[in-house]
Amino acid sequence: MRKLATLITSFSPKASVRYRLLAMALLPMLVILPLLLGISIYRWNVRFDAVLTSKVHDDLTIARQYLGRIFENTEDYLVSSVNSARFQSIVQTPGYERGALSDYLKDIAQARGFDFLYVVADDGAVVASEYQMAAVPRWNWPVISAALEGRARTAIDVFQSMELAAISTDLPKRAQIDIVATPGSAPTTRTQESRGLVLQSATPVSLPNGRKAALVGGMLLNQNLAFVDTINDLIYSGAGLPEGSRGTVTLFLDDIRISTNVRMFEGQRAIGTRVSAEVRDAVLDRGQTWLDGAFVVNDWYISAYEPIRDSYNRRVGMLYAGYLRQPFAAAKRGTVLEIALAFVVAVALTVPLFLTWAASIFRPLERMTTTISKVEGGELGARTGPVDGRDEIEQVAVHLDRLLDQIHERDAQLRQWNQELNQRVEERTNKLVHANQQLEATTKQLIMSEKLAAIGEITAGVAHEINNPIAVMQGNLEIIRDMMGAKADEAKTEFRLIDEQMHRVSEIVTRLLQFAKPQEYAGFTDQYDPAVVVTDTLPLVKHLLNKTTISVETDYHASRLISMNRTELQQVLVNLLVNAIHATSGGGRLTIRTFDRNEGRRRGVVIDVTDTGGGMTPDVMQRIFDPFFTTKRREGTGLGLSISQMLVTRQGGKISVESEPGKGTTFAVWLPAED
Repeated sequence: MRKLATLITSFSPKASVRYRLLAMALLPMLVILPLLLGISIYRWNVRFDAVLTSKVHDDLTIARQYLGRIFENTEDYLVSSVNSARFQSIVQTPGYERGALSDYLKDIAQARGFDFLYVVADDGAVVASEYQMAAVPRWNWPVISAALEGRARTAIDVFQSMELAAISTDLPKRAQIDIVATPGSAPTTRTQESRGLVLQSATPVSLPNGRKAALVGGMLLNQNLAFVDTINDLIYSGAGLPEGSRGTVTLFLDDIRISTNVRMFEGQRAIGTRVSAEVRDAVLDRGQTWLDGAFVVNDWYISAYEPIRDSYNRRVGMLYAGYLRQPFAAAKRGTVLEIALAFVVAVALTVPLFLTWAASIFRPLERMTTTISKVEGGELGARTGPVDGRDEIEQVAVHLDRLLDQIHERDAQLRQWNQELNQRVEERTNKLVHANQQLEATTKQLIMSEKLAAIGEITAGVAHEINNPIAVMQGNLEIIRDMMGAKADEAKTEFRLIDEQMHRVSEIVTRLLQFAKPQEYAGFTDQYDPAVVVTDTLPLVKHLLNKTTISVETDYHASRLISMNRTELQQVLVNLLVNAIHATSGGGRLTIRTFDRNEGRRRGVVIDVTDTGGGMTPDVMQRIFDPFFTTKRREGTGLGLSISQMLVTRQGGKISVESEPGKGTTFAVWLPAED
């Protein structure tokens, strides 16, 4: 069995031929046969339960037929009593009602076990009874009404305690039953049942002078043990049930057992216990017949319930027949265990034989598999060697060894050729890499030159178009001053503001021309402390800082002067500060530092602009100085850093950037110092 477990756990769709063949051999025994066995047991169990249900249905049918037979016998006996010569002789004798008829009724009641027997006229008056009645009984029952109309009828009716007391003071006491709390029953606050379930029969009687009357007899079924015992003996006598089981019959008034042979502890009958709420709902509330297992008092029974209807066709109680389920369940379990044990024994005896037989076939295959695994692991000299037998497996093993010898030789040749090929590929690759690097550098220079040339042409054209309107406006402004004469002093402030703004526009145009034709404006530089330029530049971006929670820190340590156009440097710093503010829009810190640093033998000054924003990825850093490249989408043109790099480079300096996603960015502007 251990081998079998190893085979099963090792099997997979990609397993070796060994496992697949073993699975094919063992599949019918270990999978298909148990599956068919399980289906057969399941179908047998279903049919077994169906037989039990059919039996209990037959038992209920017998009980119902016996109850109907009692109805017929009771009705026939009353009819024969009325038609007897003695009865007819008595009623034809004057004064019969004073004693002779009562004695006759008493003899009939004792002979047939009636709890009451009386003759009632069509006006409700009791003509005679077997004993003195306590009061006038109720006489408008459908049974009595049918008899007064000339038809004999028998039915079961529910008598209230007062109706029983009117017939006899003893009947209410016999009908009274204490209600016993029962698990699973419907909730109730009642503790006692005082009503009586009565089998009542009436047959028509003809009295002298043409008066119509009815002979009425009845039996109280509450605690009438002889009634249910007779039915139980009729159904379950003999060997109809297995050992340990017992049959039971019960009469219910509503959902209360009023007569039963179901036992509780110490053999006490379960009178006063109640049926489960599930059965009550199906039988009494919905009028169905229950054929299934049910919990009866303290155990499970195969049960059959059907409603009892009174003379008004109302469901007033139930008739029950059933037997203990436990012996049948034990028999089913025993049968299933015996079948399972027989199957396990058969498997334990046959599977080892299959495995032993299969081992002689699979050992050579295992050796070949081991050889192939060693070859795959690099041991090219591994071989299977001779195997036992003169069958197809031995031929495969010999061919496999020959094939491995050929593969070994070919592998040695391929390794040599591969080494030579690798050397040639490496040489060609180095040449291609060097050529590709040169091509990439040339391509970048060409792209940058084309972009800058296009920007220069656009900028020169824009600047030229703007200069003409400015010149016209300046000329017209001088003419207006001359025309106003002395009154021009009244608008002196306004004229000054116009001059300043036009001068500002002229400076912007000049910068555009410097960008477009830098060679024509080179040399116009000033010497100054970089800290002064930074201090003058910060107010230009103050309106952006006021909209954020960014704190600005400055750290000036540069001792050298730089030589660069002041406006151009401010333009570079404004661009770097605006970018830093946008990158730190959620709040953070902006740091500006100046310090001395040499580049080789060249003396210079560095202006650092550092933010604590989101940083940049390496891909973005490689393209950050390309014209028209921007990460601001609709907010930027992508020319700011490109122009800044051009201005700084033209001055002999350089701009570098350091950034890491999530940790901020630093732009460093290095400018040569003035000796």
